[in-house]
Amino acid sequence: MEAILTRELNQDKQTIGSLVIKNEEGKKLFSCKTLELAWNDNKKNESCIPLGNYKVAPRQSAKYNKHYHILDVPGRSFILIHIGNYNTQTKGCILVGEKLADINADGYKDVTNSKATLKKLLEVAPKGFEITIKNKAKRNAEI
Repeated sequence: MEAILTRELNQDKQTIGSLVIKNEEGKKLFSCKTLELAWNDNKKNESCIPLGNYKVAPRQSAKYNKHYHILDVPGRSFILIHIGNYNTQTKGCILVGEKLADINADGYKDVTNSKATLKKLLEVAPKGFEITIKNKAKRNAEI
């Protein structure tokens, strides 16, 4: 299973991207939008994580129920893929959603239907996956 998160738009507060998961034959099994904090030198609670390849394991907690843990992030710990819609709901983790829309009218795109999107992702990849995070982002461009 191959997972690629492509960062598509860097803004002052957040980074918007797309996550695609393909099987061994290259067939797309899942896709969604992602929302992360803006790059801020990998600072804990203030930045998205560095580009690269990471192992992603399933995890469960009282706060987020079933979600994923991104392992071995340099200089960081407990980077998760979990539900949330707004940039204020992450401290460096990756939020997943179906589409982009400015739900809370703050001028920034949010991810929609996060809970249902994460549930689908967990169904597609219940044992986790390896993810490649790459950058194709434009600064403050329209998506």
